[in-house]
Amino acid sequence: MEAAGLDVVWVAEAYSYDAVSLMGFLAARTERVQIGSGILPIYSRTPALTAMTAAGLDALSGGRAILGIGASGPQVIEGFHGVPYDRPVGRTREIIRICRRVWRREVLTNDGIYPIPLPEGRGTGLGKPLKLINHPKRTDIPIWVAALGDKNVAMTAELADGWLPMVLIPEKTRDVFGDALDAGLAKRSPELGPLQVTGGGILALDEEMFEPARAFARAMYALYVGGMGARGRNFYNTVLARQGYADAATAVQDLYLDGRKEEAAAALPDDFIDRVTLIGPPGRVRERIAALREAGVTHLHVTPVATTCRSCSGRSRSGPSAGEGPRRAPRNVTGPHSVMTTSPTAEECACSTPPSPCPIDRWRRTSTATSRRTPGGWARSDHTSTSPSTACGSGSRSGRSAPGCWNAS
Repeated sequence: MEAAGLDVVWVAEAYSYDAVSLMGFLAARTERVQIGSGILPIYSRTPALTAMTAAGLDALSGGRAILGIGASGPQVIEGFHGVPYDRPVGRTREIIRICRRVWRREVLTNDGIYPIPLPEGRGTGLGKPLKLINHPKRTDIPIWVAALGDKNVAMTAELADGWLPMVLIPEKTRDVFGDALDAGLAKRSPELGPLQVTGGGILALDEEMFEPARAFARAMYALYVGGMGARGRNFYNTVLARQGYADAATAVQDLYLDGRKEEAAAALPDDFIDRVTLIGPPGRVRERIAALREAGVTHLHVTPVATTCRSCSGRSRSGPSAGEGPRRAPRNVTGPHSVMTTSPTAEECACSTPPSPCPIDRWRRTSTATSRRTPGGWARSDHTSTSPSTACGSGSRSGRSAPGCWNAS
């Protein structure tokens, strides 16, 4: 994983195994890569436990943890966790503030959605304000929020270190999210630094993998746009419609909810698949990366689909020794906690000294410390990420860094 050039790995938590267990395992098996939750649903843990968990992972990993949180959606939260799905933006706002206070070892009190300590009449009345026993490795563990709705995006731009969007079309980002981002950035504390943003998509550079990668993209987006929510309450569907695909959003959802999943996947326009993926020859991928950078993306995030690492023989740090022949990359895995522990995504991008051209690695290697503000107030910093399926990778060389299960509200 680290030898392949991965900077951050994201571990998803939907309604499978918990993300934290795997994050701890990864912390024990790695030395450099940052480890992010992508995401922890805000409803399944108390704010204090979320803070404790992040602090524990940060200590275990030597300061490499990233707390990625999100609201998930009503189907999972109410259907699996049995918790009412209410006030997602207000809850996220309070959780961010509570986490940072816990990490600073402040005596914890809170008035709001989460009353701390629990007031009389709602328990035994014996609770008292406490502070974290341990001294955290860091008091500013990066917090990234997955958000799609305008209020949630604005809150993220105001308070979070980073934003994890979904269904991001770079040419439409400003039109769809610009006002919300501007509103949040206008309230943002300078101490937080520029807002970091992930973007990218499924990556395939080998011609024989173009169609399998497109099929994978269709299946994934059909699931989110069609099946991750009910009619009238599917946030991914709403975002697709807002980006100019209203008819397709309706058709995909109708087909998917009727059980016609393959037809739902086929109903996604080719133009949409082309815009939300990094599938094609290096020149095409460079064009899409340039579009992402222009849209304000700071962390390139990719889900690789590949066969073999043909040209890395003897040069890949995770590959075979010289003369041993190319090493076969693992198949793309699809479980909610799947993670790539080694191996490249494509031939050039796994090499310790990648030959030109490598559109992914070049972005990471040449401009890693160029964080700055654009006229619109977004961060501009060049980073790379790589991930398999739902455990995702992202790169940051500047300290504060960055889906599987995204916040849909």
